[in-house]
Amino acid sequence: MRIGFAGLGRMGQHMARNLVRAGNDVTVWNRSIEKAQSLATEVGCDVAKTPASLVGATEVVVTMLADDPSSEAVHLGAHGLFAGQGAQIFVEMGTMSPDHIAMLVAAAPEGVTVIDAPVSGATKAAAEAKLLILAGCRQGDATPIIPVFDALGHKTMFLGTVGSGAVMKLAVNSLLHGINQTFAEAMILAEATGIPPETAFEVIENSAACAPMLKYRRPLYLNEADHDVTFTVALARKDMEVTAALAATYGTAMPQGHTTLAKLIEADAAGYGARDMAAMLSFMRKDKP
Repeated sequence: MRIGFAGLGRMGQHMARNLVRAGNDVTVWNRSIEKAQSLATEVGCDVAKTPASLVGATEVVVTMLADDPSSEAVHLGAHGLFAGQGAQIFVEMGTMSPDHIAMLVAAAPEGVTVIDAPVSGATKAAAEAKLLILAGCRQGDATPIIPVFDALGHKTMFLGTVGSGAVMKLAVNSLLHGINQTFAEAMILAEATGIPPETAFEVIENSAACAPMLKYRRPLYLNEADHDVTFTVALARKDMEVTAALAATYGTAMPQGHTTLAKLIEADAAGYGARDMAAMLSFMRKDKP
């Protein structure tokens, strides 16, 4: 299959590699062309000069972008994806608001299908093609692109309606960010009594409270500076801002979510924005009375 891939960030690079490894003819585009050229040299894929030219060279376009504004610019810009002719299916796999997905559907050229299919899983899952894919469509509607999903993840859940993938990704991430925050608070409490961080983590890791995220983030929690960033505090803040706005739209209570968001805003303002979300533990250490 001829696949276009736009957005070669921490997740996107791994995902594009896996599409090549699955035997697809992949063309990539990235805002900073150096990343695209480096990946092309590594795996032998092609590089598009503009998003529009990416569309012309492919049957399906996958985008893995950071937020609504970046996705809007890539899709609707003068040389954006919707200005090109060729691919008929566009799959947005970044974490977006459902309103943004609805806007893309409304703005898409005639005959073009837009599917929201955000992914759950960190960079390790992306590298190992073990992502969970949350597709905002019926399985039958996705038949032409199921091989794309199979090359990227271990499971695809078809949620039936456009935008439902975006909603579930926000719901999952709000839970993850809440776990991240309460974990930091639990660790600080244990450390305050003199229990070493490694011991406190081991207890939590073997308790009923341990989530898979805590296990694979253990190195970051215990020694953040020695490991690559996988998901930033700034992105976590963005997730929670979008989720809080969605909850307000539907009138659902989210007291824990607002508390999590408030701490992320504080950490971002204190200079933690570019650090891994595991840095909330370091932030809370400094933030204790």
